[in-house]
Parts: sequence; structure tokens; C-alpha cells
Amino acid sequence: MVVVKVKGHTIEPEANLSGANLTGVFCHRANLREANLSRAILTGADLTEADLTGAQADEDTVWPEGFDPVAAGVIVED
Repeated sequence: MVVVKVKGHTIEPEANLSGANLTGVFCHRANLREANLSRAILTGADLTEADLTGAQADEDTVWPEGFDPVAAGVIVED
């Protein structure tokens, strides 16, 4: 897994990214296990091989086109 930095901040497992705008962020092979992605905007983000096991999202989380969060191990809450 790789370290992801956004505007100088490191994104690590269990990160609270609730409401974050991650549009177009390169998260290829990132370790986002158990991260809080509720209301996050991930449009155009590269989530190829990212570890999203146990990450939490909600119906307001915006995913890249064609991305299946459940298949990636994300827990989507109502």
C-alpha cells in the first residue's frame, strides 16, 4: 500500500474523511481501511487497488463512475 498525501496531509487507515472533497485524487493502492468516507466526494478519484476494507460510507458519498464500493469492502449505511 502507498501513502496518499492531499494538500500536505497524509491520509492513513481509519482517517476521518467525512465530507472531504477528493475529486480526482490519486489513491491508487492507498490503504483506506476503516476510513470514514461519509458524504465524501470521490468523483474521478483513482481507487485502483485501494484497500477500502471496512471503510464507512453513506448514501451521500459520491463515487467515481462505475466504482462498486460494496465489492471493494466498503460498509454503506443508510
